[in-house]
This record gives sequence, C-alpha cells and structure tokens, in this order.
Amino acid sequence: MRRRRGRPGLVGTMARTAVVAGTASAVVGASANRQAAKQQSAADQQAANQAAFDSQAQLADMQAQMNAMAAQQATPAPAPAGGDMMDQLAKLGELKASGVLSDEEFAAAKAKLLA
Repeated sequence: MRRRRGRPGLVGTMARTAVVAGTASAVVGASANRQAAKQQSAADQQAANQAAFDSQAQLADMQAQMNAMAAQQATPAPAPAGGDMMDQLAKLGELKASGVLSDEEFAAAKAKLLA
C-alpha cells in the first residue's frame, strides 16, 4: 500500500476532529466541576458562619434571660442597724462638706441609704 503525502484523507480529518472535540469536552467538563465544587464550598462555609452567628445570638439571649431571672430572685440586702446608719449619714455629711459630693449626689445617696 502506498503511503500518501500531503493533506490527510477524510478518515484522518474525522479522527483528528474527534480527538480535538473529545479533549475540549473533557476540559470544559473538568472546569465546570471545579467551579461547582468552589461554589458548594463557599455555600457550606456561609452556612457554617450563619449557624455560628445564630448560636451566639441564642447564647446571648439565654444569658440575658438568666441575668434577668437572677436579678428578680436576688433578695435585697438587709438594712443596716440604726447606729450603723448614723455613721454612714455622718460620713456622707463629711463628704458633702469637703466638696467631694454635690448637693444632688448627697441627696441621692441619703435617699438610697434611708430607703
């Protein structure tokens, strides 16, 4: 059989076209798969971040509720004894006289002490 020189025949051209088309299809498929994997990874990361944020918000809400319940259940401190109250009033008077407390601060502290 004689070997042909020059341009390939019809079968050779078809074979070359099939190889090129197959290679292009494989490259496009692999590229699409990589892109889909990246998008899925980003979506998974975003879902994890949102879940962590929601968990933190729930934890903060529960902590606030526990603090509110603890404040409601706290018993008020017993009132100081009569002599003790006189000493504290005297100290407040001294602080006011020395200028450490203003009239408003003195009145607020006195009202708190007498309440």
